[in-house]
Amino acid sequence: QPSKLLYVMHNSEVPLSCMALFEGGPCLTADTNFDVLMVKLKSHFQNAKGHKVECRGSRYRYCDFLIKVGTVTMSSSARGISAEVWPEFDIRDCWNLMREFIQSFLGNNVPELPTVFAAKPEGLFAPADCVDTMTQYLELFNKLRKLQIPGSNVR
Repeated sequence: QPSKLLYVMHNSEVPLSCMALFEGGPCLTADTNFDVLMVKLKSHFQNAKGHKVECRGSRYRYCDFLIKVGTVTMSSSARGISAEVWPEFDIRDCWNLMREFIQSFLGNNVPELPTVFAAKPEGLFAPADCVDTMTQYLELFNKLRKLQIPGSNVR
């Protein structure tokens, strides 16, 4: 079988959980001790050294929105800035309101509805969960991983 990448991710919003996302495949939510299990399975999974990506920042609440702004770092060097906005409602029902709110501080750089929400079944209420968030962070991290920083020797 061709090898697939497995990304182990943590989120401060759910500190007792750990998410494992297979590249283009299923997602698993597990206990924080999942990292220990992965060490025991090192004969089946190879750890990619030096690929730790982290996003740290501040969390704010403004009316019906949760806003998190953070710095994305790779190997202790800053790679970008993350702006996360969550409504208290189903994101698909209030996307236009969210666009307007995000536009107030990002200008015309407002993204389209994230694909993770566009792919959910229409008509069924499926609240956003931590796996949705981690899937979006994984997309962001992969984009930033591919960027070349001017003046750097990263190849």
